[in-house]
Amino acid sequence: MTLDTTDRKIVEALQGGLPLIAAPYAKVAADLALPERELTSRLQAMKDSGVIRRIAAAPNHYKLGMTANGMTVWDVDDAQLAALGARVGALPFVTHCYERPRALPMWPYNLFAMVHGSSREEVAEKRAVITDILGDALNGCDILYSTRILKKTGLRLRKRG
Repeated sequence: MTLDTTDRKIVEALQGGLPLIAAPYAKVAADLALPERELTSRLQAMKDSGVIRRIAAAPNHYKLGMTANGMTVWDVDDAQLAALGARVGALPFVTHCYERPRALPMWPYNLFAMVHGSSREEVAEKRAVITDILGDALNGCDILYSTRILKKTGLRLRKRG
């Protein structure tokens, strides 16, 4: 699917989030001079095609008490990486899961999974669950804890002139 001018305007209007009102889609549709039904059907088409993955709330995990946040990094057997990555990514406490190329010899890790917790001990417990899943395919791991947030937004399209 390619975005036409109207679809692009919808993405631009929503990329900062929905308005926090009782009828957010009606407001966005009115702002774009579209019928609400057209807005929602275009959003569904973009979702169905994979242009957008979802429309969801994005809670601030720090304000929810999840202040120990660690990017767990794993050196996993390449032949099993896709299947194991899918299992790790499906865990309820993993918010992001990526396959990345190794940068040998300094960086042997090819699987990344972001884990949040209220303490480093909690994150370590969650990391142990991942370790069990990876089993014999695991060759090494580490964890990189966040120290501060530098940016907290999704992709932003630049508005066209």
